[in-house]
Amino acid sequence: MNKILELIDNLVNGITMYRLILYYLLGLWVAAAVFSLVGMLPFSFFALVCSTLVIVVVCAVTNAIFARTFETPANVESPYITALILTFLITPPVPFEQAGLWILIWASVWAMASKYIFAIKKKHIFNPAAFAVVVTAFFLNQAASWWIGTAIMLPLVIIGGILITRKIHRFDLVFSYFGIALLTIILTTLTRSPLVTIQKTFVDTPLVFFAFVMLTEPLTTPPTRGLRVWYGAIVGVLFAPAVHLWSLYSTPELALLVGNFFTWMVSPKGKFMLKLQEKMQCGGDICNLVFISDGKFKFHPGQFIEWTLGHKNPDNRGNRRYFTIASSPTEKNIQLGVKFYQKSSSFKAALSAMKPGDKLSITQLAGDFILPHDKNRRLAFIAGGIGITPFRSMMKYLVDTRDKRSVVLFYSNKVAEDIVYRDVFDEAVKQNGAKVVYALTDRERIPKDWTGSQGYVNAEMIAREAPDYRERTFYLSGPHGMVVAFEKVLQDMGVHHDHIKVDFFPGF
Repeated sequence: MNKILELIDNLVNGITMYRLILYYLLGLWVAAAVFSLVGMLPFSFFALVCSTLVIVVVCAVTNAIFARTFETPANVESPYITALILTFLITPPVPFEQAGLWILIWASVWAMASKYIFAIKKKHIFNPAAFAVVVTAFFLNQAASWWIGTAIMLPLVIIGGILITRKIHRFDLVFSYFGIALLTIILTTLTRSPLVTIQKTFVDTPLVFFAFVMLTEPLTTPPTRGLRVWYGAIVGVLFAPAVHLWSLYSTPELALLVGNFFTWMVSPKGKFMLKLQEKMQCGGDICNLVFISDGKFKFHPGQFIEWTLGHKNPDNRGNRRYFTIASSPTEKNIQLGVKFYQKSSSFKAALSAMKPGDKLSITQLAGDFILPHDKNRRLAFIAGGIGITPFRSMMKYLVDTRDKRSVVLFYSNKVAEDIVYRDVFDEAVKQNGAKVVYALTDRERIPKDWTGSQGYVNAEMIAREAPDYRERTFYLSGPHGMVVAFEKVLQDMGVHHDHIKVDFFPGF
């Protein structure tokens, strides 16, 4: 089983979250096209093609117009993802039928417009596709059919949906939604067997597609695990068809909009434009970029955010990335530490080519990889390579706030030249009494005056440098393989899994 999961991870890790979702939706569309050809869906192949073309074109054009009008960088995949979702929610009308064509255009325009009109500080509140079908139902009296929720499509929906959810680590959200939705549906349909109810809900409703694609939409999802569980529960309750307020009965799209509003209430607000102030080579291939924000940006040390950089000819990884913020909330600027490679993606190539004064945008702050509220809790940080960025943020914050909690940092690099942010860590040692263990893994290139550790960080080194390791909470940040390996090492050492926190952000 572990080998299968490792194979899946290797398959999807080279693709950003948004591209994976786009490919997943395209795969579902191809399957639907085949099923429509053989008469297994309630519309013709030609109707599906015509409907899709109208929705895609209208979404792309509308998005481009609004992006230019509001001077916001257009996300490459966004209009096509929304267009494909709308295709799965609205049954393709008879080709060239005027009423059906008007419904497709109306829904597509509202889906894209909602991202810009119903937005606060350039961050949209509602899921675009859900908002569009709600507006269509209220004003044109045309409800969404959610034809994707059929037995013939279910296996493909499940397979791709699991890949996406594993990629973005949102099983907490999906499971809370599934559990509450099924429980609510069972309690509101007591005349039927619970097993029959569950079976029909999975096979004959959009429950699964809704969870994997709509519910997990990044910009309308809460930033932390606890809030995501609440979000899933709220939407799950409202997903049940029998739930109603007087004569207004709930629908999947209405349930999602209510959940989206909850997300907006509990999440950081806004989308910010950053102007590059300075770019510094820190060590090896790592560069530190310093930005000035156009607004007051609040975050916790260790959190990550989505960075959008419009550039020409983006490759298959798109123009969006998730990076941990390297600066501390106590600093006036926002810093980003990035490792560049000779064969970089188009995004990193454009990022490397940025000059002072150039701009990019940030939004969707998230992450539970933050300092504990209990200042008496002893901490141990383990970082590999560019995984040091959240610890730079945390250490700088502890120094600036004079928070002298017990911290041991294990920082592993191949050679001494790759060590970055040493000034911050040295200050933490001097001012806060922190302990920093630098470890070099290339023994043949260790400097003659090197006083740090040699070799890989391992159980023996951890026990030697932090004898009280069983009393510490460990934070792991670095390449995926390194993080997984250290989780096992620590568990074998007797560290409880609740005392191990892993840095994760979608689309790595």
